[in-house]
Parts: sequence; C-alpha cells; structure tokens
Amino acid sequence: MVTTNILGDITQEIVGDEAEIVVLMKPNADPHSFGLSAVQAAELERADLVVHNGLGLEENVLRHVDAARESGVAAFEVGRAVDPLTFRLHADGGPEEEAGQPDPHFWTDPDRVRRAAALIAEQVVEHVDGVDEKAVRDNAARYDEQLADLTTWMEESFDRIPEEKRALVTNHHVFGYLAERFGFRVIGAVLPSGTTLASPSSSDLRSLTEAMREAGVRTVFADSSQPKRLAEVLRTELGGGVRVVELYSESLTEKGKGAGTYLQMMRANTIAMTDGLAGD
Repeated sequence: MVTTNILGDITQEIVGDEAEIVVLMKPNADPHSFGLSAVQAAELERADLVVHNGLGLEENVLRHVDAARESGVAAFEVGRAVDPLTFRLHADGGPEEEAGQPDPHFWTDPDRVRRAAALIAEQVVEHVDGVDEKAVRDNAARYDEQLADLTTWMEESFDRIPEEKRALVTNHHVFGYLAERFGFRVIGAVLPSGTTLASPSSSDLRSLTEAMREAGVRTVFADSSQPKRLAEVLRTELGGGVRVVELYSESLTEKGKGAGTYLQMMRANTIAMTDGLAGD
C-alpha cells in the first residue's frame, strides 16, 4: 500500500505485475489534508509493505501508518531515506515556523527520485512474498534510465532561462529541491509554509510583494489542484503584469489529464516553468 499518488506511480513502475498496489491518495488530492476511511486504515494493517512519503507530508495519515508499523507491518519512509533538505527562511520571511525542519517535497528533484526508486525496489524484494526478484530489479533498472533521461532533459530545458530570471514564487514552499538541483532562487511563497493548510497574513503578502518587486519577478506558480485566489491577490497588488502559471506540484492528475504519471508531471512543470520564466 502506498500513501501518495506520486509514490504510487513510482512504486507501480518498479513492481509491475509482481504484486497488487493500492494507492490511498486519489488524483488531484492534497497530500497535506487527505484522510483514510476506517476500511482503508484496517487494510493498511494487513499490507505486506507500506510505502509513505513521511517527513510530515501526509498529516492525516501518518498516525495510521504508525499503527500499521506497530502491528508488525513493514513501513518505508521514503523522504527520510533520500537525504532530505530542511526548510530555510526566504525573502518573504517564511516558512519561519518550519525553518530547520525537513522538507518533504523531495520528488521535485528527479535525482532523489532515482535514489528513492532503487530503495523501494529493495524494500519490495525484502518484504513482499512471492515477487520475482529479477523482474523487480529489471523494472527498477528500466525506470532508472527513464529518470536519468528526465534529468538530462530538464537541465537542457532550464538552460533556456537566463541566470537572472531563475527566481521562483509559488503558492507554498514546495520547490526547494528543484531549486537546489537546477540552480533556481526561491524568492518566496504566497502561503509562507511547507503545507497548504497554513494561511497568509497581510504582512506575509506585503513582504512577498516587496521581495518580488526587488527581484523583478512577475510570474507566480500555483498548484493546479489548489485554488489560485491567493496567488491572484499578488496580481492585484503588483498590477496586471503578473502572471499566474499552473504547475502540478503535489498530486498527479487522472490519466490523460496532463500529469497522470510522475514523468508526465515533471515534464509538464518543466515546460511551464521554462515558458513562464524565459519570457518573463
């Protein structure tokens, strides 16, 4: 069983037809707020292996994962195993309450996803009875090649963005890993937090608009599954020249809706970011 749909897709690529995978988070859901039914919570405790993001991401699900672990179920916290970054104070002053805490959004760095995929393969071989080890490892090797190709393509795409324009403003702090990996500066976020459950104050928005003016940033990236009202407030504050560009940051979509797989999500985001910033 897998908590988030992003990890669900990655795990499916590795497992293939060797075992049944149940993904708990629906498409277009928010990992910070989705919950489990009583039936799902009970099923979690009967799984061979639970794969979860951890680092505080699935805020309403982690207690059920802990309960499954206490009942003897093997549980793998992927985020903690891939050298997580910590939240840092940005130009807008946030996420102040989380500074120094681990950032759970590791999947925005495809190199860390390569590491995660290899570790998930090891966990599947070790804990899921009846799987063909060679098939799992072959799947993992094939997927690793696809992830390596993704990284190369992202690097080539981002090369179109001049150094001085590599500045990100998002609806909340979610792209720290991508920023470190590909040389972006995170100016700030509308929600001064690593979770969508936070709320901005008027001083938060004022600080962010000042930081955007200073950096000359006119593009705000907002998650496609979240309301964009707060990002659009910045458009009002800074004038009509500000653009709000949709990204898929924390959830896959339904199949065929733009980001049905992790690879599709990352490619769509790269195109949107490159088009949004190169011509900013």
